[in-house]
Amino acid sequence: MKRINFAVLFFLLLSATNQAQENFYQGKTIRIVIGSSPGGGYDLWARFLAQYFGRHIAGRPDVIVQNMPGAGSVVAANYVYNVAKPDGLTLGAIVPAIYFDQLVGRKEVQFDFAKFNWIGSPEQNDILHFIRADTPYRTVEDLRNAKEPPRCGSSGTGTTGHYFPRLLEEVFGIKTRIVGGYQGGAEIDLAIERGEVHCWSPVVATFLGREPYIGWYKRGFVRVVMQTGKKREPRLGDAPTIWELMDRYKTPEVTRRLVQVVIGGVTLGRPILTSPGVPAERVKILRDAYTRTLKNPDLLAEAKKRGWEVDPLTGEGLEALAKEVIVQPPQVIERMKWVLGRE
Repeated sequence: MKRINFAVLFFLLLSATNQAQENFYQGKTIRIVIGSSPGGGYDLWARFLAQYFGRHIAGRPDVIVQNMPGAGSVVAANYVYNVAKPDGLTLGAIVPAIYFDQLVGRKEVQFDFAKFNWIGSPEQNDILHFIRADTPYRTVEDLRNAKEPPRCGSSGTGTTGHYFPRLLEEVFGIKTRIVGGYQGGAEIDLAIERGEVHCWSPVVATFLGREPYIGWYKRGFVRVVMQTGKKREPRLGDAPTIWELMDRYKTPEVTRRLVQVVIGGVTLGRPILTSPGVPAERVKILRDAYTRTLKNPDLLAEAKKRGWEVDPLTGEGLEALAKEVIVQPPQVIERMKWVLGRE
């Protein structure tokens, strides 16, 4: 009888615990801290997901967004990791390549990239490099031979706008004057229109999925000179891949490995994460809800209308990638230090 009573008691306690987790979000508000300024691709995706996310969580919590730009998302990542309560109510939408800053030992980094709780990403991505069409640089060869380096916009060392031009110099000898200090992509857009800078290196989905890039490309205001996918994206015309160019210029194997590590950051897409220490049951609730959100027919229809491709990564997949990329050999890290501007 005692064994039966114990089993019943255990079942009731387990049921009560599960019920408490399921009801935790009822009447609550989830906040998504966005590590970039309004108007950029990371901001737009986070705001878009916020419209649907709460519907797929038991209790239907409200979901709000808060922009916390700075240092290419390092400020937001530090906040989610150290300041936010580990209760599953504060999420982060960050630029994933901030793991570079951790690898090279930047003092501003106050997080361990591998220890975040990863929720999911709506896409995996590649990078492209574009330049204003009214400049004399039409091809990679023109850039290699340029007497006056073009100016490219950047919002932080962990962003593609900074590290990709530096990578091009390391790999192909392409000189660039990187102009930093912009809060995000929207500010770089204005700088390009005003002629303050000539070029930028956004992810492909951003370039093909929103204005002003759609209009710029259509009317020939900018030209794409390179992309990082293994295969050419047909919508980018005859822009070669970085792999084709490395074959052309007979790039050494050690440099190819550096390229693989550096551009690997964008394969994490536009991830959503939360603090270490959030109870595993809540992490599972958030991950499951995120997966269901990206299958929502209304979301998929609207994404298609916007020209956004949904190619999701699960929280488990992100977790595995985060643990993988944060471990690199010393020789790669030394070369990354230069790419990131820390010599």
